[in-house]
Amino acid sequence: MKKVLYIVLVLIVAVFGYGAKYLLDRAPIFTGYSAKYIASYHYLSGRDQEEIEKNDLTFFPVNLAKNVINDKEKSVTGTFLGTAEQKAVYHQGLGFTLVADANEADIRKMTTRVKPLPEHPEAIYWPMGDKLRDTVPPAIDLKKLQAAIDSAFNKGNTRAVVVAYDTLFMREKYAPGYNKDKRILGWSMTKSITSALVGILVKQGKLDVNAPAPIDEWKNDERSKIKLNDLLHQSSGLEWTEDYGDISDVTIMLYQKGDMARYAINKPAVYPPDSVWYYSSGTTNIISEIIRRAIGNDQQYWDFPRTALFNKIGMRSAVIETDAAGNFVGSSYTFATPRDWARFGLLYLKDGMWGKERILPEGWVKYTATPARKSGGEYGVQFWLNRAKKEVPDGPADILYCDGFQGQRVYIIPSKNIVIVRMGLNGHGEFDFNKFVTSILAAVR
Repeated sequence: MKKVLYIVLVLIVAVFGYGAKYLLDRAPIFTGYSAKYIASYHYLSGRDQEEIEKNDLTFFPVNLAKNVINDKEKSVTGTFLGTAEQKAVYHQGLGFTLVADANEADIRKMTTRVKPLPEHPEAIYWPMGDKLRDTVPPAIDLKKLQAAIDSAFNKGNTRAVVVAYDTLFMREKYAPGYNKDKRILGWSMTKSITSALVGILVKQGKLDVNAPAPIDEWKNDERSKIKLNDLLHQSSGLEWTEDYGDISDVTIMLYQKGDMARYAINKPAVYPPDSVWYYSSGTTNIISEIIRRAIGNDQQYWDFPRTALFNKIGMRSAVIETDAAGNFVGSSYTFATPRDWARFGLLYLKDGMWGKERILPEGWVKYTATPARKSGGEYGVQFWLNRAKKEVPDGPADILYCDGFQGQRVYIIPSKNIVIVRMGLNGHGEFDFNKFVTSILAAVR
């Protein structure tokens, strides 16, 4: 009997020991996730810490982190049982950054003070401003449209819906606690913004998508064959694991590395370029570094999204956050209001034109919708595509869309002249995107 009890005791100790090691190994990831999430949402969106933790950070093991807000210095520190401390700090105009393995003082020095435009959006008509027209286009069945928008809030924790028909008409709805002025994190929809920034530099003659990727670190090995086009299409062939449920390249990059782009750049090639398609946030952050090097001046780089894109199309609220090395986290961290996400979609709906000004180079939107050769028609240039009818099987094949974690979407549908934005907080399968999109399209004659 004593022997049995001893064996049971040993097993219990072993299980608890394994569990403790499992959590401690992963603690810097979930404390970093929670500290960064709370910091950005608390200060950029005005949400209360208790409300964020109650509604957004309920999943294991993120819910084990203890987070402390310091309003005096605008920071949030996350810990697990007094260990694995991770701190997110503010720097002017660039949101919040995890200190990770970097120096906090250096992060604080990085700023952008470019004023968001237009200054008085309430006096300017949509889409550049916030003043809405009373007229409804003949192509819109308003009763059907409103019913479709309302139904999106029945299941799946939808927080906002914006529907824009052409540039003259817009309808929206928000869940309690949200409104037209509250920023929402787009997660990987940021990849599509990064793609647009590349397009602007192509238009300026500073980048060539068909040239080898301008990464000096690759010049003397097989990675020298990787083109910018391969990176944009997620077909670089670089080693990468995109697994958010465990310790992987993407979680190490986002929550433990101060220089995310360098971490990804240092990955070896495991396949020839354009021979394999693999979705990689590391690849997008390499592109962000390429943008930085093409601009060649850090202050101009930090100002670039606002001066070259956001202010051009009225995205007053948009903030792309940086890593501790000053690189925009082009894979994951853009906060913007749902209206501003819709404005971004309208830029692509209008073929890169905003009014009479060409923002994106001619042919860029067509190029964006060109599938990566090995993606099965599902992925273009940092945008997802509906050619394979995976996302919206009952919708048009010409849909291209931005896709972010937990159900963030911007659908651009040229054949229907419409942009649809949906922001929420749902798990896999909890929201019917096919029904959502097709019900809205059914309201367009």
